[in-house]
Amino acid sequence: MNRTNEVVERALSVVAASKAKRERQEQQRRQVYERVQIESRRKPNIPKGVQLRLSLQ
Repeated sequence: MNRTNEVVERALSVVAASKAKRERQEQQRRQVYERVQIESRRKPNIPKGVQLRLSLQ
């Protein structure tokens, strides 16, 4: 039974490591997707020759 317990413990640790790795990759994917969304937002169209108001208060 001792050998069986060791095998089960190793298998559970491999599963836990795999899950942690998958969660890290998912978080990284989310962060990259957010950056892509921010970069792909439409930039405001400012016509040439128009002076923008600057509020200094």
